Amino acid sequence: MAEGKQNEALDLYIALSRASQWVNAHADRDIRSNGLNRTEFGVLELLYHKGPQPLQQIGEKVLMSSGNITYVVDKLEKKEMVRRRASTEDRRLIYAELTERGNQFIESVFPAHTKAIEFAVNGLTSEEKSMASGLLKKLGRYAQEHFK
Repeated sequence: MAEGKQNEALDLYIALSRASQWVNAHADRDIRSNGLNRTEFGVLELLYHKGPQPLQQIGEKVLMSSGNITYVVDKLEKKEMVRRRASTEDRRLIYAELTERGNQFIESVFPAHTKAIEFAVNGLTSEEKSMASGLLKKLGRYAQEHFK
């Protein structure tokens, strides 16, 4: 690989990592202000937007291990925001779903969370955000397809 191309790739990697770190810092601060951590919030947000989910699939969707999912769902159950429900078709399959309290909580905090993220990415114009989003999706798909 030519030195210029290598530096291009490294520059992109560093810029992507730093941008992600700082945008996540804004999101995490907002999440912590609501008494949760990023994983707990991610599970609540997933269940709010996608409805009840099998425990086994939550980990894949919020990028964490199945053991960690059990721990996070346990914590959310103690906070009375999530409950487990056995599938009616397959008793081995356990779903997590929002309780009324969990639903009310996420409905009340999600608009402000969205605003915190919007604020964090305001360094780009609307057009630049669209372009960056498309390019990052393309980059992610390529990296995923070529991961062995």
